[in-house]
Amino acid sequence: MARKKKEEAAKEEEQSAETKDDAKELAGKEEVKEETPSDLPNEDVEESEMESGEAKKGKGKEHQESAELLEKVRLFNKWSFKDLSVSDESLINYINLRPIIIPHTSGKHSKKKFWKSEKISIVERFVDKMLAPGLLSKRIKGKGASLYMGKKQKALKILFNAFVIIEAKTGKNPIQALLDAIVNVAPREETTRISMGGISYAQAVDISPQRRVDLAIKIIIQSTLGLAYNSLKTIDEIIAEELILASRNDVNSRAIRRRDESERIAIGAR
Repeated sequence: MARKKKEEAAKEEEQSAETKDDAKELAGKEEVKEETPSDLPNEDVEESEMESGEAKKGKGKEHQESAELLEKVRLFNKWSFKDLSVSDESLINYINLRPIIIPHTSGKHSKKKFWKSEKISIVERFVDKMLAPGLLSKRIKGKGASLYMGKKQKALKILFNAFVIIEAKTGKNPIQALLDAIVNVAPREETTRISMGGISYAQAVDISPQRRVDLAIKIIIQSTLGLAYNSLKTIDEIIAEELILASRNDVNSRAIRRRDESERIAIGAR
């Protein structure tokens, strides 16, 4: 009996020793597997890192070039297009802030769809609206019914003087004041006439972003040019005051009151 017990104990010791050796071998293999990927060079990783580095360098150069362009090109060689922002995200794609010195493109966008929103500076669109015939047809009678009859140089001088007044009164970039005024004046709803079976009624509809910008510029021009008649103030001062009030969303602005009135009518026609 004693011999059998000794033999069984010896077998158990041998089995335990074998299991320990197997465990050590497995642990060694795992360590080798874990070390090999970090030791071996990975060409794909290096290539991707190189490509990402080149892409970052390219973007950095483009950013530097755009920053230099924004700093060099100024409106009328006076006001920078740098650090401008549009507070309404829905209008960002429809307000062009491309740097330009003289806002004049010779009407190259007249026969191209949506070109005015993509290629024409918002400052030039504001100046062109001053020259629109029929904009003040109720006040001006005669051929063309336009305040300046196509004299764009005169309109540019008026806008320049208005921007000088805005900068002197507010101490801010007048281009930003123009952007804020357009965003605040742009209505969100209007009414349309619907006819069905001989019956017509007004229905409230949402306004597209591009039409919102067009209506905002139109309302501001109508609100300012109409005040120039029989007034002691010059047209430069009137435009400057209207843009300042509209940029602050002030109720004293005629353009803001017209926006509120159109939206109130649309709410009643829902």
